[in-house]
Amino acid sequence: MKYKCLILDHDDTAVHSTATLHYPAHLETLDKLRPGQKKISLEGWFLKNFHPGIMEYMKDELCFTEEEILIEYQIWQDYVEGKFPEFYPGFLDTVREFKENGGRVAIVSHSNKDIILRDYTRAGAEDIPEIIFGWDIDESKRKPSVYPVEEILKEFNMDRSEAIIIDDLKPAVIMGKNSGVDVAAAGWGHQIAEITDYMKKNCRYYLTDIKELRNILF
Repeated sequence: MKYKCLILDHDDTAVHSTATLHYPAHLETLDKLRPGQKKISLEGWFLKNFHPGIMEYMKDELCFTEEEILIEYQIWQDYVEGKFPEFYPGFLDTVREFKENGGRVAIVSHSNKDIILRDYTRAGAEDIPEIIFGWDIDESKRKPSVYPVEEILKEFNMDRSEAIIIDDLKPAVIMGKNSGVDVAAAGWGHQIAEITDYMKKNCRYYLTDIKELRNILF
């Protein structure tokens, strides 16, 4: 195999979750904190995740206070409790085959570690992720920080050339460029022109389906 380490995103890379969970949770937050304010569209929410990022969107555009950010976080946690996104068809089979052939698997996501592990466990694949870096680590160490990548490579005793990041959004591209790790864009989750154009220009690969992921791994 060309790569020996997969660094996977979770939302809209492994599971279809933004449209079904995270965006509705945000709308619920707006109903509570900004009633009457015009709500962002689903495409707009994807674009805010893409750039400038959710924290910047909440702080700079919505002008959320620190207390309101905590309220959003709690509403999101309550909303996703008991709601389970589905893995994209073929994703788990491909990743499991990679691992069975000696590959190592880590996750770097903006979802919480327990939510990510819950999703894998529910799918009978709790053994797949070996390391998980989620939203619940220090803000300075989250994507696009290189910290998760450096820790993963150190733990697996691998060179940056042996790893590849699979993700659907800009923060991972920045993380990849700054750490010297290849990035493959997961283009199967959404097709928004601004995001697609950027990912095609800035990633080592742009993948339109899971079969293309398998092709670059094997």
